[in-house]
Amino acid sequence: MTDTNDALLWERVRSGDADAFGVLYERHARLVLAFCLRRTADPQLAEDTTATVFLEAWRQRRRIVLTTPSAAPYLLGVATNVLRHHWRSRRRHAAALERVRAATPTGGGEYADDAIARLDALRELHAARAALRSLPRREREALALVAWGELTYQETAAALGVPVGTVRSRLARARARLGDAFPSQTCIPVEGPVQ
Repeated sequence: MTDTNDALLWERVRSGDADAFGVLYERHARLVLAFCLRRTADPQLAEDTTATVFLEAWRQRRRIVLTTPSAAPYLLGVATNVLRHHWRSRRRHAAALERVRAATPTGGGEYADDAIARLDALRELHAARAALRSLPRREREALALVAWGELTYQETAAALGVPVGTVRSRLARARARLGDAFPSQTCIPVEGPVQ
């Protein structure tokens, strides 16, 4: 079954064949996860989004007809929609927190302080995400592999197919471009993980 093309597998999936869906998952889960990680720079959110993508694909299987030989475009389209919904929800949540902050008089107590702290943390996260998105793709990938993938410089070089010196220079450029974009609690690697 592994040499069957996605369109044929999808027809089996549409009729409820869970084994065929498992093959599609094995073929495309890493691609979807990598796409989500690059869009979010958040490994946990990327994993959650990937799970939601395949859940939605299974849920919608009877209504969807693939228009390409590969299921990848369809799955990445679902991922884009799931992420769009997630970000819309976050914006609404942040706006609600802002309304609470604006409506709470000064000295509103412990709950007001907590809401304000959360709002400030959300603002810092949004600023950090915007700064990451401004990095060139090569620098962003190197930073993600070292900081969030917890790879050494040598492992990152192997993953990217470049020399170790290239990884070092990409990370140095990323640090220089990011400057003060990250709050003090966020770790931007200077030397990489201990080997």
